[in-house]
Amino acid sequence: MKNLSFSLIAAAGLLAGGAALAQERAPAPKSATGWQFGAVLDTTYTSRALELGARDKGLQLGHSDLSASGALGAHLRGHAVAMLETHDGQLEKSIEEFWLETTTLPVGLQARAGRFASQIGYLNQQHMHADDFTERPLLYRAFLGGHWNDDGLRLNWTAPTPFYLMLGAEVFRGKKLVAEAANDPGRVGAATLVAKMGADLNRSHSWQLGLSHLRNRREAALEEAHEHEEGADEHEHHHHHHGAQFTGRKTWMVDATWKWAPNGNNRDQQLRLSFEAAQISGLNRYASSGDRQEANALAAVWRFNPSWEVGARADWLRVRMPHGDHFHSGLLRERSLMLAWKPTHMQAVRLQYTTQRDAVEFENPAKRSVQLQYVLAFGAHGAHSY
Repeated sequence: MKNLSFSLIAAAGLLAGGAALAQERAPAPKSATGWQFGAVLDTTYTSRALELGARDKGLQLGHSDLSASGALGAHLRGHAVAMLETHDGQLEKSIEEFWLETTTLPVGLQARAGRFASQIGYLNQQHMHADDFTERPLLYRAFLGGHWNDDGLRLNWTAPTPFYLMLGAEVFRGKKLVAEAANDPGRVGAATLVAKMGADLNRSHSWQLGLSHLRNRREAALEEAHEHEEGADEHEHHHHHHGAQFTGRKTWMVDATWKWAPNGNNRDQQLRLSFEAAQISGLNRYASSGDRQEANALAAVWRFNPSWEVGARADWLRVRMPHGDHFHSGLLRERSLMLAWKPTHMQAVRLQYTTQRDAVEFENPAKRSVQLQYVLAFGAHGAHSY
């Protein structure tokens, strides 16, 4: 059955590729009321699954989705995304986003309610199929479950300044971040504060800085006993989890991005540099002030041709793994190289080579892994953030 499902996925990718050529210049599909609809197909072959990774070994359906967005009267707009992906040979379905957002609040205010991706960090708001690499950095996979969507409320304020300045606050249930908690904090389990600023230095250079704080009231339940009871076969799938694997009461994140494109023409050539770092404290009731989780990621991507990009990323993760009333130190380093061919704005073929080294307390690091990814978009899809 598993081989059959993989064959169907492969066939869907081939058929979709032919359809893309016919639809490359077609306008985004709209309903009579102005709503836009889109779909994204993400298929990946992985030679070996990465520790803390979201993609299994072999051929699988990655972060694929169906989306709809449009105006709801004069003051609101709505957005919905249904997600499909496979894990351990099983098809998983979920409503990833379902929110309403204001469009006419005064003095630069904007409010959102529903299920949506938190705006902490640089990558979290971005759908994973829009990333420059086949897997998110270790920072996101370990601390945010790869892509943290949750049910909540958001209020943002964009300042009337000559440069970009945005301040935002969010409150969430927190169950998508910590599914099994040792406590019950009530309806609000997590809250964030975010500040982002940026500007153009000239026609060729631009930058953005971000500072994020996450206050998590849901203390993760200890799972040591459950892990010891699982058999050897279960450990083969230890790399994939839902939700964050390493959490704490306070998380600080900082991100910095710089982009260069000759005379602002990023279609022909562009260099993108990004750095993110995070630190978590207040791990659980047994932790001391010195027990912290830390991670950082440094990435560079160069578009040297309108259809070709090459990139490299270095990740580092240091954690304190809870074992009852004490902790073990964990360490993991990851390095990735990728080459991407993008024949159209709606398609991407990416070849990536990843190594995981210096693993301490992680059971299944991938010393060498090769990923081949194909992404195809149909119809409307949201504009990429900076």
